[in-house]
Parts: sequence; C-alpha cells; structure tokens
Amino acid sequence: MRRTSVLVSVLLLGLAAALISRDPQADARLKKAWRAPEQNGWIMAHLEGSPGQIGFQHGYLLAPEIKDTFRDVSTEAAHDEKRDWEFFRQTAREVFWPRVEQEYRDELTGIVEGLNARNVKLDIWDVVALNAWLEQSYYDRTLNGGEPAATAEHCSAFVATGSYTSGGRIVIGHNNWTSYSSGERWNVIFDIAPARGNRILMDGMAGLIQSGDDFGVNSVGIVITETTIGGFKGFDPSGVPEFVRARKAMQYANSIDDFARIMKDGNNGGYANTWLVADSRKNEIASLELGLKNVTLRRTSDGFFVGSNFPADPKLIAEETNFDPADRARGENARHERWLALMEQYKGKIDVAAGREFLADHFDSFEGRNDPDERTLCGHIDLSPRGSGAWQSAYGPAGAVQSKVTDAAGAMKMSFMAALGHSCGVGFKAAPHLAKYPDFAWMKDILHDMDSRPWTAFTAK
Repeated sequence: MRRTSVLVSVLLLGLAAALISRDPQADARLKKAWRAPEQNGWIMAHLEGSPGQIGFQHGYLLAPEIKDTFRDVSTEAAHDEKRDWEFFRQTAREVFWPRVEQEYRDELTGIVEGLNARNVKLDIWDVVALNAWLEQSYYDRTLNGGEPAATAEHCSAFVATGSYTSGGRIVIGHNNWTSYSSGERWNVIFDIAPARGNRILMDGMAGLIQSGDDFGVNSVGIVITETTIGGFKGFDPSGVPEFVRARKAMQYANSIDDFARIMKDGNNGGYANTWLVADSRKNEIASLELGLKNVTLRRTSDGFFVGSNFPADPKLIAEETNFDPADRARGENARHERWLALMEQYKGKIDVAAGREFLADHFDSFEGRNDPDERTLCGHIDLSPRGSGAWQSAYGPAGAVQSKVTDAAGAMKMSFMAALGHSCGVGFKAAPHLAKYPDFAWMKDILHDMDSRPWTAFTAK
C-alpha cells in the first residue's frame, strides 16, 4: 500500500512537472518582462532581451489588447480602403516583409508566438499588416493612381529650447489625432530594454513594434515625435517600411544626425511625416520634413519647431502634395497659425505645464474665438458643424485622442507625462453620436466612449 502511494505520488509529480513545462507562464522568455496594473487607462509593459524574447513578451502580455486592436484596425482598414483583409495580408507578405530586417522579423515572429501561446490565432501576415497599417493607404493609392492618402488631420506637436523655454532647455509635446475607435486603443506605455541599442520609453498600440503616433524617449536623451504631412501622395514599394525605420531610429539614434540618417535610409514615402527631434544632452532640436522626393532637415539650439500636418518646403508642396498653404480655413493651416501665436506669447515661459495647456487649446485662429473643432490644437472633428469634409463625413468621429509632454530633465530620466482622451477634459459618448450619424453604424462594435483621463507620469523602471 505504501509502495502504491509512493508510485502514485511520483506519477502525480511527473504529471505536474509536464504540465508546468507546457505552461506558457513558465516560459523563460517571460522572466524579465512584466505588465503593470492599469493606471488612468494606460497599460505599461516592460519588455527586455533579444528581439525574439521581446516579441514573445509583447504578444503574451498584451494578447487580449492585440486581439481587440486587430479587430478594430482590420475593420477600419477594410472600410476605408474598400478592401478585404486578405489584400492587407498579401501586401504584408509581398511588399513589406521582404524589406524587414532580421532583427524586427524575429520580434514580429515572437509576437505571433506569444499570441498563439495565449490562444490568439493571428499569424505573421496579420501582425505585419497590423504594423504596416498606417502606411498601407500610401501604397494602395499610389498603386492605383488614387487621391493622396487621407492624412489631413493627424496630430499637433511642438518642440522648443533656448530663449523660448523657461529654463533654456528642451520642452516637447504631442497629441495624437486619429479616429476615436482606433485612438482609444493607443493606450500602451512600452518600456523596452533591447539586447542591442538604446532603451526606449514610448507610447503605442498593442501589437505594434513602433509607437505609431511616435512619441518616445531613449536612454541617451533623444526625444522623438511627428505629425503627418497633409495631402501627401507617394510610395516606393522597394523601400524599407516606415514602421521598421521609425522603430530602428527610436532604438539606435544617439544624435539628431543618427535619427535623420536612419529615417532617410531606404525611405519608402509611407506615412510621410514632419519629425520633431530633441537631443537633451546637447540641448538641440530639429525638424525633419521627410517626403519621398524632398527631404529637409532644420535644426537650432535657440528656437522652436511646430507640427500640425502642414508641409513647409515649397518644392515638396508642389511635387508631392495637393496642399494649399494659403487656405486659412484649412485645419492644418489654422493650427499652424495658432502654434506660431502661442510660441511668441509664451516665449521664455514654455515648460511642461505650458505644453499641457497648448495640447488642450480650443482657439480657432480662423474664426478668432474658442470653438473646439478641426482647426484647434485639441482637435474635435466630431464637434465641427462643417464636419471637416474629408474626415468626419468619410471616416467617422475623430480628433485628439491622447497627449504626451516632457522636458530635458524628464527625458534624461526616461520619463514623460501622458493623458488619455481629450486633455481639455471633454469626453466623447459613442451611442448618441451613432444615433445622430447612422452612416457610421458599421463602427458600432468597435467605437466606444472615450473619457478624458488625468495626466499621469511614466518613467522607465
């Protein structure tokens, strides 16, 4: 009897060991990773190790959010581009993947493995297409000779230093403009410690290896953000995907020159942006206007750069956009005008607190009054009686969905402040909006309420 009980115990221990060995939570790749409890709507995830380890940790720890993000993005993309998801998978396989370098292939593959370990059945082409989502429309419209990609309103941002800031050192801020359905899912703070390159603290969406709306700081004090170039058209299918270059620049840039070189190397024109960059150690800032044919880098140690989707270089405007810089009623130009006024009004006083005020600003410079709409730095396209023409009528409720700001002291500690929803405090309710605009019924399963959340500080742990 005693021998039998010993044998049973041994068998049970063996079975338990076998079960543990198959438990994904016991996977050695998860040893250095963690996910913090949600804080004011934000999810903070620490990823560390080799590219494959970082990818597995990402897929495993954020599996529910990736599944939800994939549902939203695949629904929006199919509607906006009038394509089924298989077209995006095919483009991921034939256009983007062949030009993804091995480090990021390993990370993307790791995401799939982490997802599958949590029983989320997405494959590598789904994950690559998700990462290429923001530049897909550039390829599609160039391929078919269509109109420029619908990027007329995609973020407001500033960077300042020297005599423009209260302490003479850099201050930088950004709010992300996108559809409310995708924007509410831009709620991850990634703390990435890769085996090679610099550590990164950046905001992002679950499933993306890059920030996407592109706000982040690395461990040598380089801070990066951007706003898209309005009315841009152009794509080189033989180039390196923008999502690869953006992540690589965040990880490997040790200077403004490094950043510009990485972003220009293999430039495919996808998700064309004006990038604002700050070097906290040298107290230098820069603006990289990255078209496909025309690229301009400006830099200073005493001044500012702003972004609100307006192209600046006349040659780029003429050759690569349908943008009218003289149209003051256009949202990008009205916000540009407001940025210039604020920079002069706050000269010598710009700090993190002022940056938070800027990103919540409701002054419409065309109307000359406070009126939250598509022409204000805190964008409320859903509140505009004009409907913003291009976006509200075609793509549904959209505008500013979250904000971030930091200064040199914060950057050197790998720290920034972030707020989900409109930082002005105005929330969005999905049900009444859908009732008022029945044409957006296709969004009912992905569009949720978007509350305004308080500012929260995040620091690499």
